[in-house]
Parts: sequence; C-alpha cells; structure tokens
Amino acid sequence: MVSTPKGMKRHLTNYGDPDFSLYLRTAFIKAMGYTGEALDRPIIGIVDTYSGFNPCHATVPQLIEAIKRGVMLAGGLPITFPTISLHESFAYPTSMFLRNLMAMDTEEMIKAQPMDAVVLIGGCDKTVPAQLMAAASADIPAISVVTGPMLSGSHRNERIGACTDCRRFWAQYRSGAIDRGTIDDITDNLVPSGGTCGVMGTASTMACVTEALGMMLPGGAAIPAVLADRMRHAEQTGARAVALASEGLTPARIITAEAMANGLRMLLAIGGSTNGIIHLAAIAGRLGIDIDYEAFDEMGRETPVLIDLKPSGSYYMDDLHRAGGLAPVFRELRPLLNLDCLTVTGRTLKEEIDTLPEPFTQEVVRTIDRPVHRGGSIAVLKGNLAGGGAIIKQSAGSPELMIHTGKAVVFESVEDMAQRIDDPNLEVEESDILVMKNCGPRGAPGMPEAGYIPIPKKLARQGVKDMVRISDGRMSGTAFGTIVLHATPESAIGGPLALVENGDMISLDVPNRQLTLLVDDEELERRRTRFKPAVDPASLRGYLRLYHEQVNQAERGCDFDFMRAARSGTTTP
Repeated sequence: MVSTPKGMKRHLTNYGDPDFSLYLRTAFIKAMGYTGEALDRPIIGIVDTYSGFNPCHATVPQLIEAIKRGVMLAGGLPITFPTISLHESFAYPTSMFLRNLMAMDTEEMIKAQPMDAVVLIGGCDKTVPAQLMAAASADIPAISVVTGPMLSGSHRNERIGACTDCRRFWAQYRSGAIDRGTIDDITDNLVPSGGTCGVMGTASTMACVTEALGMMLPGGAAIPAVLADRMRHAEQTGARAVALASEGLTPARIITAEAMANGLRMLLAIGGSTNGIIHLAAIAGRLGIDIDYEAFDEMGRETPVLIDLKPSGSYYMDDLHRAGGLAPVFRELRPLLNLDCLTVTGRTLKEEIDTLPEPFTQEVVRTIDRPVHRGGSIAVLKGNLAGGGAIIKQSAGSPELMIHTGKAVVFESVEDMAQRIDDPNLEVEESDILVMKNCGPRGAPGMPEAGYIPIPKKLARQGVKDMVRISDGRMSGTAFGTIVLHATPESAIGGPLALVENGDMISLDVPNRQLTLLVDDEELERRRTRFKPAVDPASLRGYLRLYHEQVNQAERGCDFDFMRAARSGTTTP
C-alpha cells in the first residue's frame, strides 16, 4: 500500500522529477522565512475570505490569528491562502451566480497546494455552502468555522437588526409610513457590527446546518462575530485541524446520507432559509447523494419550528447564543436525529449530545410540545404549476393565505417587475397572485433573491402587507411572506411557470401541498407549442456561458452538472 505524501511533499508541481520539485518548492517557501523544522510539521491550510467588499467577513483577520494560534499550539504549521469572497449585497447579478465559481476556486486551491488539512472560514450566505461543496469534492481533512452573526442594534428604543428588519422598514418607506430621514437613520443602525445577518437568514441557517452535519466544532454556529468566544472557538478549530490531519478523517466519512438528513432536520427545526435546501442539495450532489423531497416534506410534518427567531419569530441570533446556541435544539431533536453519524470531532453525534452542558431556563428555543410553528417550516408543493416541485416557507407566511385562489398578475422578468410594480395604473388587487417568470438559474441568470416580490406600492399604501407570490427564483432567508419559490423546471427552459398568462386563476393549497394553474390541458399544450427560450447560450461568453450551459435546476442544487459525483443511488433523508 502506497502511503499518501505529507506536508511539503503533497501535490508536487509536475516537472517530471519529484525530487527536483520538492527541492524547488523548499527553496521558494524558505523565502517566507520558514525554518526546516517548521516545514517538517503538518501543514494546515487556512482559507482567507477577507475582502473590503465583505462586511460579513470583517473579523476574518482576527479569526485567522486565532486559528493559527490553535494550529501552532497543536504542533502544526498554519499557512493561509486566499480564495473568492462573496457578499450578498456586493455581487452582481447575484452571489448565487458566483457560488459555483467560488466552490471550484476553493476546491482547486485545496488540491493544488500542499496541505494535510484545511480550515474553511465562511460566513456570508454563499461562502459556507461553496466551501462545503469544495471540501466534499477535494476530500482532504477539512473543518469549518464561520465568522458569526452581527450584534443587534436599536432605533428609537426599538431593537433592530439585519436583515428582516431591513425589509420591514423598507416596506414601510415604500408605503409612505416613514420618511426619508427616518429610513436614513434606521440604515445607520441596522448593521451595528461586523458579522453575518443577525436573524435566521441563509448565513445563520448554513452555520446551524454545518454544525448539524458534523463539519463544525460543537457550539460554533451562533457565537456573535465580535465576542471573545468566537476567537476561542477558532483557536480550538485550528488545534482540531492538526488532529484531523493525523487521523485522516475526511468530509466523505462525515457528510453521509444520514448526516444530510440531520442537516435537513435542523433546517426545519430552526425555521431556516429556503436557500438551505438548494445548498444542501448541491453539497449532497458532490458526494453522489440525492435529496428525496417527498421524504423531506414528510420530515417537516413531524419537525416543528423550535427557535423563536426572526423572520419566523421574535428574537435575534445573539439571543440564541445567550440561550445556549444549538445545544437546546439538539436536545429536543435527539429522538429524530441519526445519532451514529461521525462528526469532525472524531466522535458521534450521540456522544456530542451526551456531553452537552446542563440546560437552563430560556425562552428562545422552545420544547417540541410548545413549538413556534407546527407542520413543517418549509413545505414542498406539487401540482401542474409546481412541475418538478416548488417550496413555500409557511412558517413565515400568513396563515389566512395558506389556502387561496386568485387571479394571476404576471411579470415576464425581474426587469419587467421592477418597471411596473409601482405603476399606479397596474391592474392588481389584494386577492390577486403575483407571478414572476425568468427568475431561475438560467433565466435571470443565477436564480436571484427576487422571489420576494414587493407589494405593489398602490396596495402597500392601502395597508396591504402580504400577498401570494410565485416565482422560479429564490428569496432571502431573512424575508417573510406567503411566497412560493423554486418552481421547477424554471420558466426560461419551458417549465410550467412559462405558460401562465395574466388573468389565469391559480389555486394554492399548502395543507394539501398543491399549486394548481386552473387552465385546461388543451390550452396549456397550445401555449407550450408557442414557447421559445429567451437566451441562446451560444451568444454568451466566459463564465456566463459556462453557467447557462451547465447549471442544473433547483432540486439538484443549481450546481454544475460536471461537478456532481457519479450517482451512487443514495438518497436522503
């Protein structure tokens, strides 16, 4: 049996002479000031995702120093290297468009450079899934640490935080309830510190899911970015990375179908972002695992929402940290979890739960018999308008709209919606259903978070706060409302949403998981014959062309087809 090379001997540049390759590498790395003794230690790569365009990652330099300290205390040599860094508000047209590029960048840098293990520093929405996708494909020992959520702020004695409150106040501004001066004052206080959104948005969701998958040291998901606890957790992560290098514990042994089921269970219990489903599907696909969406929906029916956090509740992420982080959630979910799953600690999930600190009285995490919401935070819809499936975050919607029939008001694209949504002559009523096409992976491109279609200004000024909205796009995990998303196949490639016309009647029945276009089959077939794709990929170039040609649909994670592992026939949950 041939042993895997270690340290500087790993992944040698190919000059046709391995000894020369190592000699040359050693000569150059010594220019960084390393001694031979240092270079003989296990090498731990640290992914540096700091960027001046990424306030969610403002504390990455401090995290790197803490991780380095942990690595060195454990006898390893830490070496940082940069990769793409994505921030949701600083990525055109959307960070989802660039997630796969970041995953490829991270994977190739892990595989190209000599490291015995890698520490992944993520935070903002798409960074954590991109890194887990990369780690799953590269399959060297890896461990995740997140930047952590920001602290909550205040405005006129009201506690606020990004970004659910961003949307709430912006809706008030659009309706005329608050003026420009007030919204400017609020803007100064919405993001009072570095870190990710302080609610259960996509960043917090993926942090919690990563801990449930077993790819993060226990207790790391909810620690605010600016607390000393966050740095201590990073130091412990660095030390554990050295042990992982010795043990050879790789992501493929941790992220199993059963672990993915634990991640999905956590997603439901925390009232997590709908984006989490797409990201989990992409991570699973890198290991040849498919998500069974019908089983996921059944899982939701028995998994109540336990965390009273915005947008499905009242509290913020710093409250969750004070309540014990995910410890009380793991205790409540214990009977529903796959406890034999191995974690990055080298112990099973059962062993980790057994060693949790004693519980204490708190109100942020509920018990299973006194949840925030029953019946599944996310429901998977079927029907002739859902096609291959659509989803709704029912825990963040209006109960009275869970069963609703209304007239379609159709927008052909994100641009069409932006141009007409506030037109005073727009023919729309509160009972209507807003439909947006061409918002999917290829249609937009990048499946932007435009699925949170704003309430038309003429209705917002009348006090309307929610309507049924349907698209093949996504919405932010910080958003709320009765919003159907991820309709597949997307309209840009001829999915059912492409056939909807103004005035069509649509029926939404969440309890029975049905989304139905009330148009007869013959008429739908006539419309189908008239469909023409909006974009010819041959007219595009560069990464945009690659994206259009290779991105798959939402149910498979919007990853590139060529990045998925060979199908293993394994499904989850």
